[in-house]
Amino acid sequence: MNVAHLKSLFLKHKENSLIHRYITNLNIEPLLNDLEKIIDVNIIGKSVLRQPIYSLKIGNGEKKILMWSQMHGNESTTTKALFDVLNTLLDKKTELNYILKACTLYIIPILNPDGAKAYTRVNANAVDLNRDAQDLSQPESKLLRAVFNDFKPHFCYNLHGQRTIFSAGKTNKSATVSFLSPAQDKDCKITANRKVAMEIIGVMNKVLQKVIPNQVGVYDDAFNLNCVGDTFQSENVPTILFEAGHFQEDYAREITREYIYMAMMQSLDYIANNKVDGDLYEAYFDIPENEKCFFDVIIRNAKTDDDRVVDIGIMHQEKLIHGNIEFIPKIVKIEKLTGFYGHKEFDANNLVVLDERGDCVKVNNENDFVIINNNKIALLWQ
Repeated sequence: MNVAHLKSLFLKHKENSLIHRYITNLNIEPLLNDLEKIIDVNIIGKSVLRQPIYSLKIGNGEKKILMWSQMHGNESTTTKALFDVLNTLLDKKTELNYILKACTLYIIPILNPDGAKAYTRVNANAVDLNRDAQDLSQPESKLLRAVFNDFKPHFCYNLHGQRTIFSAGKTNKSATVSFLSPAQDKDCKITANRKVAMEIIGVMNKVLQKVIPNQVGVYDDAFNLNCVGDTFQSENVPTILFEAGHFQEDYAREITREYIYMAMMQSLDYIANNKVDGDLYEAYFDIPENEKCFFDVIIRNAKTDDDRVVDIGIMHQEKLIHGNIEFIPKIVKIEKLTGFYGHKEFDANNLVVLDERGDCVKVNNENDFVIINNNKIALLWQ
């Protein structure tokens, strides 16, 4: 698929009822009610707080792909993109039926509905489900494992979102989309099924470089068998970690959503049309590793009350307030931040930076704005 075609498909099939960052069962249930008239939609289990966990099955091909999103409840961008993909595949006018003839997709749109409702990474028992692959201590973890055992996928898509801190290499380029072909042993060997995952990632990266050049990263592949991706990879199923990251000023993750969609659609097209054997895996190693080089805001050259000149690093804290996600700026570093970048930067020009009370700013302060030379500087994303 070329970029123009992918963009056209996205614009036509974007699920407009799903917007911004707060996506829960309440948001997807009306869509599932409509979808169950045409595809297989089921409640496959319950969360800790007895919320339903849904699955969708589409296609009847021999190549089986298992996808799950919102394992971490506050990582919703890939969930939005999944419904965009579903809308696309179900539209007969797109002439993409070859994907559904070649592939069967088993999708869990929200694995952690309690975490999604509370907008937390963990489930209602404060357990990170992505560290529970071996203990299987949680109902959500047991459910995913049961689906994996019963469905017997040929490919797994582990769908996540990542913080704004990540850069694609040690650069001032944000890692808008990141991937990983997880390790399957402590030596991180490049095994046959890892090569298959790497080949698919290379294909997705190729198309993404045309729209977000130098803004794709890969994660360190240090092995952790407690992670779901590492576990499934260790059982010889090619597994791909997707991470939806930050694009300039896109704190709602609506632009990143499009890039995740493009990557998903490109991968499905590739799997449907090719026997993916991993021979073309080497392109994966052209992708730079993620680094933590960003703050949301940096105020450069600020004068302290003891006459030092420093930089001020600020991160937006995501908080669920009255059913909306709000971004609260919090000062996390006051020091020289050489080698770091801000998604937004200001120069204090060797002047003191004050909070709204007129005091010098301090680490851990939460400030909607600061004052420099009697001018208010808004820190919030607008």
